[in-house]
Amino acid sequence: MNYTLRLFSRVFPRAVFCSLLLFCFAASRDVEAAEGWKAGVGRVVITPEQPIWMSGYAGRDKPAEGKLHDLWVKAIALESGSGKRAVLISLDLVGISRQVAEQWSGLLEKNFSLKRSQIVFCTSHTHCGPVVGETLSSMYFLDEEQQRLVDDYTATLPEKVNQAVAAAIENLHPAALSFGTGTATFAVNRRENVEKDVPDLREAGKELKGPIDHALPTLFVKDTQGKVEAIVFGYACHATTLGFYQWNGDWPGFAQIELEKAYPGATALFVAGCGADQNPIPRRTVELAEKYGKEIAVAVENITDEDTKPLADNLVTKYKEITIPFSELPTRSQLETDTMSSDKYVASRAKMLLKTLDSAGELSATYPYPIQVWSLGTETIVFLGGEVVVDYSLRLKGDLNQPELWVAGYCNDVMAYIPSRRVLLEGGYEGARSMIYYGLPTVWAPQVENLIVDQVSEMVSSNAE
Repeated sequence: MNYTLRLFSRVFPRAVFCSLLLFCFAASRDVEAAEGWKAGVGRVVITPEQPIWMSGYAGRDKPAEGKLHDLWVKAIALESGSGKRAVLISLDLVGISRQVAEQWSGLLEKNFSLKRSQIVFCTSHTHCGPVVGETLSSMYFLDEEQQRLVDDYTATLPEKVNQAVAAAIENLHPAALSFGTGTATFAVNRRENVEKDVPDLREAGKELKGPIDHALPTLFVKDTQGKVEAIVFGYACHATTLGFYQWNGDWPGFAQIELEKAYPGATALFVAGCGADQNPIPRRTVELAEKYGKEIAVAVENITDEDTKPLADNLVTKYKEITIPFSELPTRSQLETDTMSSDKYVASRAKMLLKTLDSAGELSATYPYPIQVWSLGTETIVFLGGEVVVDYSLRLKGDLNQPELWVAGYCNDVMAYIPSRRVLLEGGYEGARSMIYYGLPTVWAPQVENLIVDQVSEMVSSNAE
């Protein structure tokens, strides 16, 4: 017994002395229990209550007519042993604009003392969700009443996002985080395969063409008793199985439903991967959307404890916007000619751009592109804005020599497709025509891929230092 303990044993009666020792040991255990990760989840329904216009497809000619299942905003709050927090917000929406993301992040920064790097908005890109804000502004031709309904719905979302985040932070409690990677195979490179031929090619055992990324990165959050409380999962594939007039989260929505059945009491959150040129094939039936959702859930369930790695409670978050350039901008004369185009989408974009010219005096030659990087222990997640093609995830995994690197798209700002240099030079929908629907003036410049990859590489490398 050291001097301090001998002194206490002389001064205090034996019973009191023992009580003090027990108190000290208990306090020590409490400190140990408080160290490490904490996690909490929250969720709020965001299904529109009015029959407003649906996003994702230009061919729709009427508002929604009901729902297959609810749409959600879900939030997971993470806190490291040092007290640093990060909040991931997953939304059943086709995308959000820069303006919307700035409004929401400003609200969360004010209410919860979070920095921008600690907040990420991840949209599922379901094509059976509502129009929100300015996203895909050249795609829709809304009358005054429909525009009012869209504006009213958009105005309800900040408070619902805030409620989900508030619940997640309020529910923070000790947790264990682990990471594993599964596999799902229904994503097909839509640029290099004819959709109607895919089922027969698969039946014949023939290899499909084009780059793909079938990885299913998954974050498991468990309580101190080992019960799964949250699953965050990603996959690189468009949410375009369905295109009718009922609200639903497409296959990511069904995957979340199936996972929450498989893990009772848990919350499943989806983070879309670099699937801008990947489609679920075959598609166009509810049964197929359910099938793909179940495939994801089974693949997650098949990730065993032996397949996962525990994540130490080290949290690093970074956010940066870089300037990426457009190619040659159209002249006023070109835009005036385009206003008379027989293609109503080309004409719509031209009219919008002329308004910008009149008000601002010029069209911007660049765009502020968001890149966010989180490190959770030894696992890194890269969050990219826009509809990112699969080449980015494949290249980053190779360039950084991290085969399990988690690369997400559709985060923070879905301003357009983000083609690789290869896809940009090939053209087509992802490389060129899609810019019309997003209301952007022209295609991206060829150096965009390297600008994004170089910035991600720098942020990932500095996180590891």
